[in-house]
Order: sequence, then C-alpha cells, then structure tokens
Amino acid sequence: MPATTTTATGSQPMTAETLLRLFPDIDTSSDALSGHDEEQIRLMDEVCIVTDDNDIPVGKASKKICHLMSNIDKGLLHRAFSVFLFNDKNELLLQQRASEKITFPDMWTNTCCSHPLSIPGETGSNLADAIEGAKRAAQRKLDHELGIKKEQIPIEKFKFLTRIHYKAPSDGKWGEHEVDYILFIKANVDVDPSPNEVQAVQYVTPEGLKKQFEDPSLKFTPWFKLICNSMLFEWWAHLDEGLDKYLNEQEIRRML
Repeated sequence: MPATTTTATGSQPMTAETLLRLFPDIDTSSDALSGHDEEQIRLMDEVCIVTDDNDIPVGKASKKICHLMSNIDKGLLHRAFSVFLFNDKNELLLQQRASEKITFPDMWTNTCCSHPLSIPGETGSNLADAIEGAKRAAQRKLDHELGIKKEQIPIEKFKFLTRIHYKAPSDGKWGEHEVDYILFIKANVDVDPSPNEVQAVQYVTPEGLKKQFEDPSLKFTPWFKLICNSMLFEWWAHLDEGLDKYLNEQEIRRML
C-alpha cells in the first residue's frame, strides 16, 4: 500500500496518521446526530474503510465521519457496495429506505446499499480481496436490512461487475462519497424487512422501473439513478446470456 495519497483538495498527503488530523471525530451526542433515531445513531459508529481515489485503503473512520459533508468536501472517500438481486423472472428487488435513515430517507433504491467494514473478512488492499470483502458485507447487510438468510445467497452466486466513484449530498449536513462495488445476484429469496431500515419492497421489470422514473412523486437515491442512467439496463438485458463480458471490470468508473 502506498505510504501517501493526495486529498481531493491537494493540500496535503493523506496517510493513516494524517487521517485523524484531517477528520477529527465528532461526539455522537453532538448536533450532527441529535434528533435522529437511536438505532441509526448507533450504526453511525460502524467503522468504514477509507480509501484514496484509486480505492487503496489509507485508513478507517466511523460511518458518521465518512458521511458528514464537511469531511466529504475535504476529500474523505470510503468503500461501499450496491447489490442488485433478481428473481427467476429477472425482476429486480427494490427497497424504499426507512424514514429513520439518516441519509437519503424514504428514497427508493436497489436491493441493498451499504459498506464493507474495517473488520476481518471485509477488508482488502487488492481488488480480488476487496471484492470478496464486499460480497461478505453484502451477505451481512441483506440479512440485516431485508432478513435474507445467507444460505439463500451464497458468496459464489454474487457476480462483481465494476466500481463507480461518485459523490452526492443528502442534505446540507450529510452525503455520500464512495467507491461503490456493483454486485449482481440471481436468487429466489424470502424477504422479511427490518422496519428500522426498510419501509417497503417491490420487484420491478426494466419497463416498470423506467415508468417509475417518470413519476415525480417517487424519489430515488442518486447512486441508483447514476447506475440506471449508465449501464444497468444493458447489464439487465444480458442477465442470462452475455453478462460475462461485463464482469470483473478493473478500471473504476468515475461519475463525479
């Protein structure tokens, strides 16, 4: 792993040592989290993998630190994943995020979006290990958010397509700045959503999803719209035949 990398501001190198100086922690009782749901506040203490622009880990920081726009605007970037789960009819499972969510509440999005954590089994300094870490994190969060047991979604059934680097504000205080691992899986699953995470789920066809995008009353997460507006429908059309040519992309897609 390189010793240093340059922040987005270009003002100083980012190392594991300078990370804490650049992005000092904020107490969970501070105004940044006051008034939010207690369980969602607790989850903000989870430790994300901080990377440079090339997805090389340079340190770790709490989910709270990683999602404050004041830190994102200084260049703080972390690793994430987005799962797209399809049933045997090739319909995509969507979720509507709970009102309790601190970032992007009430918005519709792909099946599951979260973060590999800085814990054994989910980290990785090379792409192959990082992909496996993202898949394990996906199993963990599909269970946590949607009650989908890992036996129904074995690691070997996940397919890695690519990584996207994007930045998106949620409100004035919170946002996302991620290198997002795109994972497909085709499986028939039993869904039992956690109401603190997910308020609704539905399966959609490509045509049905495009029609929903035309409905101004429906709000979608920015990363989901980015993926849909770029490659999702092409990937979807090749789900059963020809998907291999889209798998294991080495370059990061920049969507900034």
